[in-house]
Amino acid sequence: MDSPWHVAHTRPRAEKKVADYFRREGWVTELPLYPSVKRYRGKRLTFFKTLFPGYVFVRLDPGQIAVARQHQHIANLLVPPDPEEFSAQLQAILTGLGGQLEVRIAPEVAAGRRVRLVGGPLRGVEGVVVERSDSIEILLRLDFIGQAAAFRVAADEVELI
Repeated sequence: MDSPWHVAHTRPRAEKKVADYFRREGWVTELPLYPSVKRYRGKRLTFFKTLFPGYVFVRLDPGQIAVARQHQHIANLLVPPDPEEFSAQLQAILTGLGGQLEVRIAPEVAAGRRVRLVGGPLRGVEGVVVERSDSIEILLRLDFIGQAAAFRVAADEVELI
């Protein structure tokens, strides 16, 4: 069985340092990143930004928790109250990021209709929808940290629940 997910609340702008530390320790870690394209003097540069600023996700055994807490860039180490729900929500967001869908930060989870995706890389995932012109924006939430990621999908890829 996999170790449970923990949420490392990091000091400001230290997410990548913490994720690198966890990887060096050999721990399973996730730092969801999204591409951000900027134009500078006619050049297009792509940067990868942290989707959830201040948070890194790591699987830890009980004996590893004390070691993780000692890292200088970790402000707090949190344990989700429902590990299975958290794991499912995190996996849905990681699947969306891996599917090359358009994503934006959605720090506030807005009320809306619940849908299930019936096509594309997020097939079977449930989310909250915010309609936009001819496509739909789906909010995939991480309830434990009060954050969400918004993915843009085709309107024919969703069904109401």
